[in-house]
Amino acid sequence: MYGWIWRHLPGNAWVKALLSLILALAVVYVLFQYVFPWAEPLLPFNDVTVDEGRSATP
Repeated sequence: MYGWIWRHLPGNAWVKALLSLILALAVVYVLFQYVFPWAEPLLPFNDVTVDEGRSATP
């Protein structure tokens, strides 16, 4: 997949490297702004099973 992207980007190696960096930053931005906030309520990270009335020390 990365080879396919590299071959289809225009320009020499420096331009391709810069465009690859811009594409990677755009993907990270989209993930943090749209995908992760959408998926966060679906994940079980806030489901804790700790009893409220009991302490760890006897």
